[in-house]
Amino acid sequence: MSRLGRRCLGAAAGLVIDRVVGEPPADAHPVAEFGRVMKRVEQALWADRRLAGVAYTAVGVAIGTAGGRMMKSTATAVAIAAAGRELRRVAMCIGKAVADDDLPAARTQLPTLVGRDPAELNGSGIAAAVIESVAENSVDAVIAPAFWGAVAGAPGAAAYRAINTMDAMVGRRNERYRNFGWAAARLDDAANYIPARVFAVLVAALSQARARQIVDAVRLDAPAHPSPNAGVAEAAVAAALDRKLGGPLSYEGVAEPRPFLGTGSRPDAGDIEATVRLADRVEIAAVGLLVMVGTIDWLMDRSGG
Repeated sequence: MSRLGRRCLGAAAGLVIDRVVGEPPADAHPVAEFGRVMKRVEQALWADRRLAGVAYTAVGVAIGTAGGRMMKSTATAVAIAAAGRELRRVAMCIGKAVADDDLPAARTQLPTLVGRDPAELNGSGIAAAVIESVAENSVDAVIAPAFWGAVAGAPGAAAYRAINTMDAMVGRRNERYRNFGWAAARLDDAANYIPARVFAVLVAALSQARARQIVDAVRLDAPAHPSPNAGVAEAAVAAALDRKLGGPLSYEGVAEPRPFLGTGSRPDAGDIEATVRLADRVEIAAVGLLVMVGTIDWLMDRSGG
């Protein structure tokens, strides 16, 4: 079996491990430790210049790649980098609070998923925020770690998680990070470009009755989104559910215009559960696809021998 086949099977195993075991404890999570290290790197390198951010990002990628090389196992690296089970669990908890009309509890939990201001959101606004987060983070926490694990093994999966973590830490467009975080944000865009579109293809494949609408939403609505990847994932899910996502929101007290995605009605609590089920099926499909590629590679290797 070639290295590609082994990496695909390892990436599939990593997603399965995350599904079964879930996240390590926060105080022992390698990603959390990486974040603490990068906070110290930021303190040492910060300057309001893009070049300083390039240096910060290069250090983070080097640390992530080295960590992956030390792990050696693609399955282990993908399991650590993935977080699909926890994403879906938190989404369902918030969905239950919205369904129970306990909006204060839902608003309290919402910052674990999204950065927008929750105080003024009604039940539909909270549902939209959760659905958008599940769509975007199913790319970040499921498809992309598996993709980079399949492409580049344990170093690829670990480097990807390093990039995504740095983007979460410094990729915001505020006064402190507009220049310093530029490199991390752009590298994260590049790393998620293919995985976001793989996610959209899987959503369309699993929602064949709405496939035409999904293609149209990704083609027509997603380009107006400020993120080249989140817009694709969110538009695909909006069309699959026949719901309208997006629209203006507020970050850190600052209003931010956002395009609407999809043409249906605004979502409610029940749509959160539907989104979680869809995201779960996408992950299962991704595992199946990786196993299929690995198996085909193994069979070709045997027939060639």
